[in-house]
Amino acid sequence: MNKKITFVLVLALAVFLVMGSASAGFFDFLGGDSGNTVKIGYLPSDHDAALFVADAQGLYKNKGINTELVQFNNGGDLMTAMASGNVDVGYVGIAPVLSSISSGVPVKVISAAQIEGSGIIVNKDANIASAKDLSGKTVATPGEASIQHVLLSAYLRANAMSLDDINESAMKVPSINDALKTGNLPAAVTFQPYVSLGETDDNIVELVDSSEIMPNHPCCVVVASDDFIKNNENTTKDIITIHKEATAFINKNIKDGKTNEVVKLLPKDIVANEDAEAKSLESFPFISGLDDAYKADVDAFQQAEVGLGILNQTISHEDLYWEA
Repeated sequence: MNKKITFVLVLALAVFLVMGSASAGFFDFLGGDSGNTVKIGYLPSDHDAALFVADAQGLYKNKGINTELVQFNNGGDLMTAMASGNVDVGYVGIAPVLSSISSGVPVKVISAAQIEGSGIIVNKDANIASAKDLSGKTVATPGEASIQHVLLSAYLRANAMSLDDINESAMKVPSINDALKTGNLPAAVTFQPYVSLGETDDNIVELVDSSEIMPNHPCCVVVASDDFIKNNENTTKDIITIHKEATAFINKNIKDGKTNEVVKLLPKDIVANEDAEAKSLESFPFISGLDDAYKADVDAFQQAEVGLGILNQTISHEDLYWEA
């Protein structure tokens, strides 16, 4: 056989074996990361709208990233999954992230996602018009690991009260509004879109928005496990870029009065009412990146958590963030 033809055949076979290897995909051959599926955890909230938009628009596929989206009821459960290695990346509240890192869970914040976006909602017949009216009553939150728990603690302290003055109950967020509507629950601290959804019901009113409790407070962030970052640095950078692009799409459409274009891309189990969903998306800022102003807000939030006895001490930027 001609030596040139033999060389070409051998080279082609080598390339085929590299591309088909179970331990190295096509992107490894090009000098990037493997093509394994990235498991991304999220909560049933439009706080994670950038994730849903990116998925619906095929932004991950365009980068050659296979994803599996996994829903969790609250941030504590999501962080437990990350700690056990069952989730690679998460869209989750900053509060459970801080608690997890302080407990030694090896994860890093790779981008902000949004700020504010929660509220205390009450049954209108429960006669709750102020913090004092919550005394002795049951107040639901997604759980003690949630940012809503922090907000409730801060709201009570600002009004010379504490968690000892109420009965805090952990509930699945989608069940909270039904319990409020029927009168089985007097009050709750929940995240969007459930605050806006509650306002569509005559039996539910908002007592106070989280922007009034802690102005500019950080809420959801994008996190990744240390192992994932170490083994998939290029993919992590791509995920950050995708998040930034999806966030820009959301903000542009909201600014242009086309919020419904974003609503169309959200999962059906989150959009119970399109008008309420549009109102929800317009009620808090979507952001990306990790600039100094955002880090300062996180530092202030950490100090508040220390003051409330939720964190023992603040976490350094080196232990908290990973930046490309």
